Amino acid sequence: MFLLSCSRTTDVEKTDSTFAKGADISWLPQMEASGYTFRNDKGEQEDCFKILKDHGINAIRLRTWVNPSYDPHSGHCSTAETINMARRAKEWGMRVMINFHYSDSWADPGKQHKPEAWEEMPFDELKETLYRYTYAVMSDLKDIGVTPEWVQVGNEIPSGMLHPEGHTDNWPQLVQLINRGYDAIKEVSPTSKVILHVDQGNNNERFRWWFDNATELGAKYDVIGMSFYPYWLDDKPDYSEVIDDLGHNLQDMASRYGKEVMVVEVGGVDVLPENTYEMLRAVINRVREVPSEKGLGVFYWEPQGARTWSHYALSAWGDDGRPTKAMDAFLD
Repeated sequence: MFLLSCSRTTDVEKTDSTFAKGADISWLPQMEASGYTFRNDKGEQEDCFKILKDHGINAIRLRTWVNPSYDPHSGHCSTAETINMARRAKEWGMRVMINFHYSDSWADPGKQHKPEAWEEMPFDELKETLYRYTYAVMSDLKDIGVTPEWVQVGNEIPSGMLHPEGHTDNWPQLVQLINRGYDAIKEVSPTSKVILHVDQGNNNERFRWWFDNATELGAKYDVIGMSFYPYWLDDKPDYSEVIDDLGHNLQDMASRYGKEVMVVEVGGVDVLPENTYEMLRAVINRVREVPSEKGLGVFYWEPQGARTWSHYALSAWGDDGRPTKAMDAFLD
């Protein structure tokens, strides 16, 4: 693996009480392995972690897949790779969020495929396999001295996870799966906060429907996580048209369910860095405005995932290998 080096601090900052300014950088090992060169604002080659830290990032989110391939587009994010990335995050003084997709590849609103090895399991076996897998990953993290501050049970699960058994067509089964994940996390790491994550953070009706059902059936969790991507909404509005809806939903979720809230995924168009900067500042402000400090933080999804490498339009990195103006939004 091609790794960029620089001097680093190994002192872990005590940031437990601070607002989380985060980045999901799960593509990073693949980018490094391909030889991608990260450059700081001056154009100097530098470790991506340092560039992010210098832009105010204090937390790292990592997705983990069960038995992934090493395909450059739909692979990586194995347990071993996740553990190594968590170790690096700790070395840089970053807090850690772990995101269990419970799949061998991407899980999102459009697909929630079970891992291939879990396909034919009866439901009771599926529940216990989910528990054992979650417990094992959390234990591996504990063994290297990493205590994730937050852990997601599922990624963007408006229709549930581990389909078909965990579909929202069968809420009781979905809640059983969620609760086995919760139990495994808390058994290993009682202080980790468990997140349930739904997309379209501006859509209050969607969130009330989802969390009303989850609450009625006894789903166990600590934090309500949201995605906020105006770009992916059907009518593709500018963020300014829906930012107040996000703010309302954040406050409603916190008051209605008595839970902490956070935006665990956000992103804007890379070639519109000023607009993305303004959007990020607005999102951060809306989360900070949640009463009683129940707004925990904001995470950019793959800010370093430059389009020249990923073909992804919503990074915060330019063609020159440097972060764009958008990343300055995380600086106080």
